[in-house]
Amino acid sequence: MEITEILDFKFLGNTFLSYLYFLASITIGLLIVIPLSSYILKFSFKFFDKVNNQKNTDKFNSLLKKPIKYFLFLVVLYVSSMFLDLSELISNKGSGLGIIDIISKAFNFLLLLIVFWIINRSIDFIGFKLKNRASETESKVDDQLIPFAVDMAKVITIVLGIVMILGNVFDVNIAALVTGLGIGGVAFALASKESLENLLGSFTIFFDKPFTVGDIVTLGGVTGVVEKVGFRSTRIRTFDKSIVTVPNKNIISSELDNLGARPVRRVKFNIGLTYDSSVNNIKAIVNDIQDLIDKHPDTNNDGKVRFLNFGPSSLDIMVLYYVNSPDWEVLINTQEKINYSIIDIVSKHKCDFAFPSTSVYIEKNNN
Repeated sequence: MEITEILDFKFLGNTFLSYLYFLASITIGLLIVIPLSSYILKFSFKFFDKVNNQKNTDKFNSLLKKPIKYFLFLVVLYVSSMFLDLSELISNKGSGLGIIDIISKAFNFLLLLIVFWIINRSIDFIGFKLKNRASETESKVDDQLIPFAVDMAKVITIVLGIVMILGNVFDVNIAALVTGLGIGGVAFALASKESLENLLGSFTIFFDKPFTVGDIVTLGGVTGVVEKVGFRSTRIRTFDKSIVTVPNKNIISSELDNLGARPVRRVKFNIGLTYDSSVNNIKAIVNDIQDLIDKHPDTNNDGKVRFLNFGPSSLDIMVLYYVNSPDWEVLINTQEKINYSIIDIVSKHKCDFAFPSTSVYIEKNNN
């Protein structure tokens, strides 16, 4: 058998030569996919970001490199299939779906899936850029609004993608589907009552603004920094570095203490001196501590230091002052510095801190 006869041999309506062209086209296409995807990534990045920032470039590549490659693979497969005559695989009109119909629907399904994947990843990159810009501003509102807007855009994209796949791939009548959803809307609302309450809670948080991202809040015994407000829940990072997820409906129905909204943070405690401390030394200690908190750069002049109580085993001095910042780090750093200074003041005046103790007196009976 000659080579021409082999090349002209037909199988499923295509010659052996057509299959060779098909395989060669796929092979060549796969070889150029990687450099072509790199070029498309660079070109697309210029559309999203005019400034060549390495951090943004790495993020863009990590998000879009894979979906763009898969998109190009589909394009290569589509172009290569043009070398084949698939007419014999087309089904008869009365016999249902044929192989070509199944292949066509599968191709359309994958194409739509990858296109909306690319759109979703593009939204992620835009959100990443906006978050970086928001972190450079003083306002915390944009830090809270951008993640919410990104999530909303992604949800809309996913819903639109599902609708297009149902209409173009599975031949679902979208108008009838929307009508059906309208009829079953009440049942759906009842089934998703909790989700709707959480969604309404998220809108309430945005409009009422009981807190913003970065604020320190106390809610239901949990104290931490608000990291993100989502559709369903709010994430709070505790000072133990754990994440607590609180449903939004609980936030709007519970008492919430926004520590970040305080202009100052109050510190109040007692120090106890031993009973052998002299009156003059106690007065000097009180005056020195008062002078300390009045002159400290991170406190205001509303602080009070007073000798108040005769405790069971100590002479108690109340120390009350206000730190001029709602920030937790500033608070604890100021407390530490003042506490060290108080130790030095007590030591300077030759007094000691008292600790719980009990004195036992034994009476001698001469009988």
